[in-house]
Amino acid sequence: MQKPHQHRCPNRGTLSYVNRPNNDERSEAPTHARGPVLPGLLIELIAAGQWRHPGDEVVHAIMPWFKDPVDLLTGLDQIRRESRALDRLADDESTARIFRLARGGSATEPVQLPWLDVDLAILIAVNRIPGDDVAIALDYRTSNSDPQVVAGDAWSAPHRGDWRTVAPTFSAFAAALNLPGHGTIATSAPPRSAIASTPAAAGTRSPPTTTSPPG
Repeated sequence: MQKPHQHRCPNRGTLSYVNRPNNDERSEAPTHARGPVLPGLLIELIAAGQWRHPGDEVVHAIMPWFKDPVDLLTGLDQIRRESRALDRLADDESTARIFRLARGGSATEPVQLPWLDVDLAILIAVNRIPGDDVAIALDYRTSNSDPQVVAGDAWSAPHRGDWRTVAPTFSAFAAALNLPGHGTIATSAPPRSAIASTPAAAGTRSPPTTTSPPG
């Protein structure tokens, strides 16, 4: 079992992308996490034992601006458990500002990058080193079946807290990782060079307006 990764920030409490097990996980469909349906390719990769970390050098080549190491969430229960942390973090106003998290369901305008709409997001990788507070997520604002992949870093300047586009689709991200045996699972993803050159999506830095304050 993965140990909790926590970081204590002065006057901000304990921050963590790691969430404790929840009995509600047992009631979720095998292909769901927090509501959204997981991409079919991700389910296949996990089932085949191919959703494994390809090495820090490969990840850095895809995300050269992302400095801190991450670990892929390699099991469905782990993905669900870690992703539930988004709800807890988003419901605390000060923490939500640090991590650029908002709920699209209660916002009066669309939640756009560099903010993450936690109602339409699932974590697929989290910080390896306690206190780094970084994560990679599926962002379903672009597609229900093959969502874009974004990454957030709470502390690194100059984009502190921003979520930035890593790949336009999960299938493109998976192909760029060059996972062992990935060639046996068909995708139509562009080559890694195309992913690495994808510019970060722009978005307002103002916090999204909500219909009611966070609970």
